[in-house]
Amino acid sequence: MKVFKKIVDLQNALFEERKQGKEIGLVPTMGALHEGHASLVRRSVGENGVTVVSVFVNPTQFNDKNDLKNYPRDLEADCALLESCKADYVFAPEVEEMYPTPDTRHFEFPPVSTVMEGAHRPGHFNGVCQVVSRLFYIVRPDRAYFGEKDWQQIAVVKAMVRQLGLGVKIVECPIVRDDDGLARSSRNSLLAPDERAIAPAIYKALKSSVTYAKKHTLKQTHDKVVADINKVEGLDVEYFSIVDGNTLQDVAEWEDSPYIVGCITVYCGKTPIRLIDHIKYKEA
Repeated sequence: MKVFKKIVDLQNALFEERKQGKEIGLVPTMGALHEGHASLVRRSVGENGVTVVSVFVNPTQFNDKNDLKNYPRDLEADCALLESCKADYVFAPEVEEMYPTPDTRHFEFPPVSTVMEGAHRPGHFNGVCQVVSRLFYIVRPDRAYFGEKDWQQIAVVKAMVRQLGLGVKIVECPIVRDDDGLARSSRNSLLAPDERAIAPAIYKALKSSVTYAKKHTLKQTHDKVVADINKVEGLDVEYFSIVDGNTLQDVAEWEDSPYIVGCITVYCGKTPIRLIDHIKYKEA
C-alpha cells in the first residue's frame, strides 16, 4: 500500500493502473477510520482492480470551527487499518494541496440538499460537494463507496453526479453498528465513557418505533421517538424528520409514500457530540 500526499503522484500511479485495464474504486473518508469504513474498503477491493482511500478532513464542510478543530485525526492508525483491508493507495493531502485557491463553486440540489442536515448545517453539503467532486476529478474512479449512515449525503452526491455528468457509480453500503446498536462513527471516539453508555438509546428508540408505527399514526410515532430519546439524561434531539425516501420531503401519513425513512440527529453529552442515524419504515 502506498500513501500519497500530492495529486500528481497519485494520478501518475493511477495512469499506470488504467493502462493495465484496471477499474478504480474510491472510498472518500475524513479519517478516524473504524469498522464501518473498513467494510467500504473491503467491498471496493472485491469489486475493483485498484482501491484508493482518501483521508482528508475537509474544512469547507464544517460550519462550526470548534467541530473542525476537534475532529479526530490519526493517520498512522488509519493506514494500519487500510493496509489490513488490502487498500492499494491512500491519498492524504494537506488542505493547500486540495484547495490551492479558495473553492468558490456553489452547489445546491433542492429539495434533497436543503432539508434536515442542509437546514441545520448551512453550507455543509456545499462543502461536501466541493471536496467529493474534486476527488472524483482527481481519481476518476469507476465506483465510489459511501456508508448509509450518512444517508442524506448519498442523495446529495447522487444529485451532484447527475448534474455534473460524472461517470461514477455511487455504491451505497449498509450501516455498521456496534453490538449495542450504535452506528459506527468517527465522532464516537469523542464520547466519554458515560456518554458512550447512553448513546445506544438512539437506535433503540428508532428500532422499537418500527413496530410501534404499525398501529399508530406517523405523528404519534414521531413524538414517541423524540420523547423516548429526550427522557434519557444527556441526550437531546435536534430534529427527527420522517420523510419520503426519494425526495426527502416530510410526509404526514404513512400512506403518503411507499418509501418512508426516519432521520434523526441527537446531541449526546455535555460537550455535546452530534450523532446522526436513520431507520426505514417503508421501502418500495
